[in-house]
Amino acid sequence: MSQALPSEPRFYELSDLLRAYAYTGFTFTDTADTPGPGLASYLRIAAHDPARAATAVQQIDELLSIGLFSEEIADDVENIPHIRPPMGSSVEDCLRITREHLQRFLQDPSRVPQINPQNAWEWNERFPELSQFLGAYLHRNYAEFYASPEAAVDEYVVEAVPEDRAQAAQEITELLTMVASEQELHTATTALGLDLLPPDETSLRQWLELIRRRITAA
Repeated sequence: MSQALPSEPRFYELSDLLRAYAYTGFTFTDTADTPGPGLASYLRIAAHDPARAATAVQQIDELLSIGLFSEEIADDVENIPHIRPPMGSSVEDCLRITREHLQRFLQDPSRVPQINPQNAWEWNERFPELSQFLGAYLHRNYAEFYASPEAAVDEYVVEAVPEDRAQAAQEITELLTMVASEQELHTATTALGLDLLPPDETSLRQWLELIRRRITAA
């Protein structure tokens, strides 16, 4: 008999939403009219998959209907990021404001301005497979496992399934198209887990192109 896969946490999408707040100061800063940096970051990601925002609304509704301090969901609430409300407001008040912004977004996702990611959470959500690849294979301790960065890339090519390799290559293409300057590319790849310098006399952009070709050739 095969083992059942572990189920996702009860408030998994709400947790992702609140992580966006965690990366922008751990505080609810939304007003009724304007989303703060955390929510704006989440909405830019949700614009690529609006179903995520719909799930977040459902989970906010569930949490508020049961009660934030209910024993029934105490363990679930303990495992989601704890974001501070502003003076004079409760977490529930803030979640209701968040919900209204999400509902407005769902009516017309195209209204969200698309700018480049503004924090590490957003970069990782925007490029999930590239984040997995860079963070797992090209980190600062790579030499404990591989003879060279090239050997680390070869190991990824061997271990990753074709679908993941194709997604990583596509995400490298999208990243290089999205980011114009070498400095912003460095910021993005550092956020995504890359913790190595490119080989001598090779720019970061050139190195990523070489890596993309190696992944694609496989």
